Amino acid sequence: MVGLICKTCPPAWRDCVYWISSWKRRKSGSLQDNLRDSGKEPERAQEHCLPAFAGGQHFFEYLLVVSLKKKSAGADYEPTITYQFPKRENLLRGQQEEEERLLGAIPLFCFPDGNEWAPLTEYPRETFSFVLTNVDGSRKIGYCRRLLILDEVEKRHQISLAVIYPFMQGLREAAFPAPGKTVTLKSFIPDSGTEFISLTRPLDSHLEHVDFSSLLRCLRFEQILQIFASAVLERRIIFLAEGLRLCRGLNETVYSRFRPPCQAHTYCTLSQCIHAAAALLYPFSWAHTYIPVVPESLLDTVCCPTPFMVGVQTRFQQQVMDSPMEEVLLVNLCEGTFLMSVGDEKDILPPKLQDDILDSLGRGTNEPQTSEQLNEHVSGPFVQFFVKTVGHYASYIKREANGQGHFQERAFCKALTSKANRRFVKKFVKTQLFSLFIQEAEKSRNPPAGYFQQKILEYEDQKKQKKSREKTVK
Repeated sequence: MVGLICKTCPPAWRDCVYWISSWKRRKSGSLQDNLRDSGKEPERAQEHCLPAFAGGQHFFEYLLVVSLKKKSAGADYEPTITYQFPKRENLLRGQQEEEERLLGAIPLFCFPDGNEWAPLTEYPRETFSFVLTNVDGSRKIGYCRRLLILDEVEKRHQISLAVIYPFMQGLREAAFPAPGKTVTLKSFIPDSGTEFISLTRPLDSHLEHVDFSSLLRCLRFEQILQIFASAVLERRIIFLAEGLRLCRGLNETVYSRFRPPCQAHTYCTLSQCIHAAAALLYPFSWAHTYIPVVPESLLDTVCCPTPFMVGVQTRFQQQVMDSPMEEVLLVNLCEGTFLMSVGDEKDILPPKLQDDILDSLGRGTNEPQTSEQLNEHVSGPFVQFFVKTVGHYASYIKREANGQGHFQERAFCKALTSKANRRFVKKFVKTQLFSLFIQEAEKSRNPPAGYFQQKILEYEDQKKQKKSREKTVK
């Protein structure tokens, strides 16, 4: 993990508090579970490809301060790293070059909003994140907290660097917990004494740090279903919005199925909406380009011929639409519309299963719900979709004596009695989403315990009970 604090100069500028974490991505394409703490973690954000960097098994790799510094010539400012923890010494030449490439990429993603930097007297705090993808498939996650002067924060909390340093050192050196396990850290706070902080890694975190409310504010269920369908076939998806993150004032009540689209920038958010869209793919993970807030210098990403899921600020809308793009779904979150589409998004998923998802989403939407209940309400129908289409995968992995499995794709597809489901699955098994998932399953002797496996078992039990009742009636 890399921790980064972005600090601005002069005093009236924005600050960024930033953390970057490094997880070794499993071959299934999913990231290791985030840690649960007392505060709400930021959502995923920008992704950028980099050479392979050496990553450790620490909670984080770096804590950095990034400041907006005035350029030597002209009135422009540029983000610059002004503090780094830890300072790594005695690195080999190759390791030093790798570190320089990594740290050189970070400032751009702390301030992805182009050159719109000017002295401020007020600035609402915002938290977002980005992902740096290495050539070996591993990812580094950066957590960013932007606010006004870091010195003011330190003064208000009366915490000096002398106190922060040993805590960060202890956190960095703590053993990374296994799923479901907890690690306890000791911290000394002046005038408060010793404090113990416990961090627990959840057993299943498919909805950790996900917030569907912003997505529901901007889009109808039918539109969300079409975005899901495009993502399932690994197409190119671009989201347009005003802000980096969720604006203040959005409550946690659930919204009716026929809600109006969000107005202007009031509810628009790139990082939360894209994170929510990617979360709908559970138990599969988006393994392609993923940049919830594309910096201006990387707008050419939208011309990439490979799959991507990216977010672009609306001030770059015309530039994006003028770019040469093929088979792209362009979603305007501010207007709640599709500006560009392939045209077949409504026909990708089996009709019966589409209706099941929409019916489930529309049930009970007028009743107030907490954020957790809303997330479960939205995610559940999509998980059930995968249970019904590919939940029988484990029965079609033939194993050798050494335990290595081999997926029987043909028999797996033929096992589906519904022709519509079979047609969809024949396309889905060719995606990297499914291939990486199956590669992981082939290596494991038993299906991984988790929410998806639980839902598969529940569905199989329901089918057995249904058959039993039908026999009794006969």
